[in-house]
Amino acid sequence: MKICVIGAGISGLTAGKLLSKIHDVTIYEKNKHIGGIARTKTVDGVAYHTVGGHCLNSRNKAVMDFIFNQILPKEEWHEVKRVAKIYFSGHFISYPIEYAIREIADFNEDLAFRITRDFFCAEDKEVENLEEWFITKFGETLANEYFIPYNRKIWKMEPSKMSHRWVEGKLPIPNKKEFFKALIKGNEDDMPHKTFFYPNSNNQNTFIEALAKGLKILTNCEVISIKKVGNKWIINDKDEYDLVISTMPLNILPKVLKDTPYEIIQEAEKLKYNKVTTVLWKTKPIPFTWTYYPSQDILFHRIIHIGNFFIPKSNYSITEAIGEYSYDTMIEYGKKIDYLIEPINYHVSEHAYIVFDQNYDYSVTKIKDYLDSIGIYTVGRFGEWKYYNMDNCIESVFKLVDKINSLFKR
Repeated sequence: MKICVIGAGISGLTAGKLLSKIHDVTIYEKNKHIGGIARTKTVDGVAYHTVGGHCLNSRNKAVMDFIFNQILPKEEWHEVKRVAKIYFSGHFISYPIEYAIREIADFNEDLAFRITRDFFCAEDKEVENLEEWFITKFGETLANEYFIPYNRKIWKMEPSKMSHRWVEGKLPIPNKKEFFKALIKGNEDDMPHKTFFYPNSNNQNTFIEALAKGLKILTNCEVISIKKVGNKWIINDKDEYDLVISTMPLNILPKVLKDTPYEIIQEAEKLKYNKVTTVLWKTKPIPFTWTYYPSQDILFHRIIHIGNFFIPKSNYSITEAIGEYSYDTMIEYGKKIDYLIEPINYHVSEHAYIVFDQNYDYSVTKIKDYLDSIGIYTVGRFGEWKYYNMDNCIESVFKLVDKINSLFKR
């Protein structure tokens, strides 16, 4: 079977790698480089993650086995311990914040008491938006002091206008017993990426290139037209395929498909996403892998200390700000942070983060139902319009490939 895969990011490359074992697969990539938002840019010998700090780990054994046994052997990776901090009320405290109450008590005992009291009084109940979800899970004080302002900052939207459905599995959510244990003796987050793997080359592109090895990839080849003629799909009015798999952003794909109903185009135009602006910096030594900044006084929502992903460690960090900002604005705010020494490079993304507004569920379901009805398969962060990490993308591709192979047995 001839299959067209649109997009040579992690999802598209994984689909190509798995399906090309028994099918004729061609991957179309509009850019001159493969890798999508996971690709790094090498600046002065440093791997600059221009859109987020992509790292790899998964609780899904099949995902890790695929990577280590079929793509890049485990001995070509090193394991990094995540040391994440939150800059809260002028202090660096441990992540996640709900396990750092004893640290908060060291500088504000009253605040620590109110967080504790409200957490134990919080009632888990049905909610209608993200703001209510934070209050019911963590109590009013922690929600109002941290979760609501931080999420307002990273989504550029009021949490009261956002869906809460995406957040399950993305945050460590302690029950009252776990919270109590953390108060007594401390605790650690149990997220999949509390440790993660990074290539020994100190560049994520090593993994991306290994994933792409042997695949038929057309770079600088944007898909601008998809139409069905009989039982064949025609790409760009010339290339013919039996099947199309798209990682193209879900807000764009319906406009590329010929004869898409107007109501589907309308729903696609309602989908929201954010760009991200980043700067790579030389820094003073700092012992963290990530630092989160909930305060509205600091433009950046997160600083990735990318040099601590490397072996040997080096002094480089990446400042991230949601939205599009000028170089001068990024540098102005960077100068307020004492460990940032010298800016090296600057980047503004296109699609970076999905926004889960209250319209999200209806619009995404409507679009996907239509695509299913005409036989177009979508996968990946933007193809499915979900907040996926690299491992989630690979896992989702596994499920899609199993589905395709079962439906189209040779």
